[in-house]
Amino acid sequence: MSDWITIVIVVLVVVLAIWQTVQLQQIRRQVDAVPRDGNVFAQLGATAGRLDRVEGGLTVLDQRVQDIEARLPYAVTRTAVVTYDAFGNITGGLSRSIALLSEVGDGVVISILVSREETLFFTKEIRAGAGAEQLSPEEEEAVAHAIGR
Repeated sequence: MSDWITIVIVVLVVVLAIWQTVQLQQIRRQVDAVPRDGNVFAQLGATAGRLDRVEGGLTVLDQRVQDIEARLPYAVTRTAVVTYDAFGNITGGLSRSIALLSEVGDGVVISILVSREETLFFTKEIRAGAGAEQLSPEEEEAVAHAIGR
């Protein structure tokens, strides 16, 4: 019977040693969290100051993001290029109509007409996907491709 008592006592001592080790590790983690000089309030004050600066920076960034988001619908995000031969089959398809449009379909269509003797350059305003002036078929095609029609 004394062997059983010895085994029980050894098991209890081992369990107690494990429990104390766990407790000691928790205390060590708490002590490591305290600044070396022991001035927790100074550390908290410094942290609060850094946090205020970060929050101020976030406020500035938030305003800049809002400004950018307000401008985004007007940025050129839709483009298309149509290649053709403006003067019959004499230049090998070097003429282009280029549509540069925003999300709302505003922008410009640029046409470059190339012949052997000269190059002509035209621009036309586009509002809500339609030309402010009469568009050529190639310009219409460029606008339609840019909008996704």
